[in-house]
Amino acid sequence: MALRISLKPALPLIPLLPGLSLLGVLGVLLRDGHGGGISVLQQFAAGAVQPSIDPIVLGSLLKGLQITLVIAVMSWGISSVLGVGLGLLSSSTFWEIQAGVRWPAVILRRWLAPLRAVHELIWGLLLLQVFGLNGWVAICAIAIPYTVLMARVIADQVDCHVSPAIPVLKGAGATPWAVMLTGLVPPLAEPISDHIGHRLDCALRSALILGVFGLGGLGTDLSLSLRSLQFQELWSGLWMLAIAMVVLDRLLRTLRSWSRMLILPVAMASPWVALGWGTQLDLQLAWPVAEWSMVVGNLIDGSQGFNAALEISWPGVIGATVWITLIAGCVATGLPPLLLLVWPSQASLRLQGVVWGALRLIPAPLTALLLLMLAKPSLALAGLALGLHHGGVMGRVLIDDIRSTGLGSAQTMKACGAPNRVSWLYGPLADVSRAYLTYATYRLDVILRDTAIIGMVGGAGLGWQLMEALSSFHWWLVLWIVLISAVLTLLGESLGERLQGSWNSRAMAL
Repeated sequence: MALRISLKPALPLIPLLPGLSLLGVLGVLLRDGHGGGISVLQQFAAGAVQPSIDPIVLGSLLKGLQITLVIAVMSWGISSVLGVGLGLLSSSTFWEIQAGVRWPAVILRRWLAPLRAVHELIWGLLLLQVFGLNGWVAICAIAIPYTVLMARVIADQVDCHVSPAIPVLKGAGATPWAVMLTGLVPPLAEPISDHIGHRLDCALRSALILGVFGLGGLGTDLSLSLRSLQFQELWSGLWMLAIAMVVLDRLLRTLRSWSRMLILPVAMASPWVALGWGTQLDLQLAWPVAEWSMVVGNLIDGSQGFNAALEISWPGVIGATVWITLIAGCVATGLPPLLLLVWPSQASLRLQGVVWGALRLIPAPLTALLLLMLAKPSLALAGLALGLHHGGVMGRVLIDDIRSTGLGSAQTMKACGAPNRVSWLYGPLADVSRAYLTYATYRLDVILRDTAIIGMVGGAGLGWQLMEALSSFHWWLVLWIVLISAVLTLLGESLGERLQGSWNSRAMAL
């Protein structure tokens, strides 16, 4: 009887497989490439070492950076506080402890899901049409999806960290709130505080993206500088942003080293600090008056809604969006481990940290505009721009995981005579591969949402269609695109959750 042997790739090889997509992307770039923008890119690189020191330029950039920080800090504080509260209410464990039922958590989760499926840029552009240009538009555009995303993470953490002490405490007659504080809070303090701190960096980048699309702050200054090819001014702003990101990261690390319980009180106080800061900057923070007449007037006629749904070839648009997502996801996942194996050493981790920080620093739309100087617009170019930006995030995750697990496995394999690259491949990379792949599936959800800001490069996808519909005030078409985007995002989340469960539970032999 013949034995059937199923061959599976070794676990540390799986993160490398998406990197094969780079061959196809490079092939498309070689086919569509042109040399017209090489001199411009040389000027861009030169601007990094010779940024503008004009006092007027620096003053304008500094004010833009402060506005971006105010928007980021205020939206971060609001979304953190509301997200923790809604996360508890969305947890089945919370309702089971409080009332012995689970159905309120299920209903609340279903109600909140569409809110997080809409990208913050889409929220910003929609609110801009209703409320006009106002500081609260950018703040609410970030706070709405971030609150619901935070609630989802908190609810998942609460339901996954059910302490065995909870039934004992309930059996001993402890009150529901005593059970919560004793059985849930201690194991949840570390992961929740880490996630809240991570969301501040995300909020800063989101505020920058909103500025790129005209909602004010440093992003607007960077976009104008790039479009006018003033690279020295552009790099002055990028260096300011880099310093701000490093300072915020150090402050959060110091805060967590003191006590992880301090992060939530700081988040609660941050909106009030940001409000006072924004007032000093003359940022328009008076609550705006909504102008619904134009939007509602266009939506009253239901026949226009049916006709609007037929204006777009949905299979082609959705297919382009999914294709950009897959390209970006493969680039973002495969690039960090590939670069790690090019020069596997402890010294290279520091250099790679600089590379990933630079990719996170430059917003994806600006990366796309730079790539357009080398090649014609295409879906591959859009996916590469988005993948490089998210590759910066994935690279940071990979390096942090390797540093936290240590390099002992690589040293052991080298002592046994294994080559350096093999030692790193089957040592540190194997140790973190499962956690890295789990985070990559979550990142794919984020990339799918971010196609809203990058579809313009390929001239395709839901993001491009949304920009066109908003510019022509075609509100029925805007509504259809937002609904399709939300459904697509929720389907992607469902698939991502199954993949995460697969990576977490499936035993894969080395």
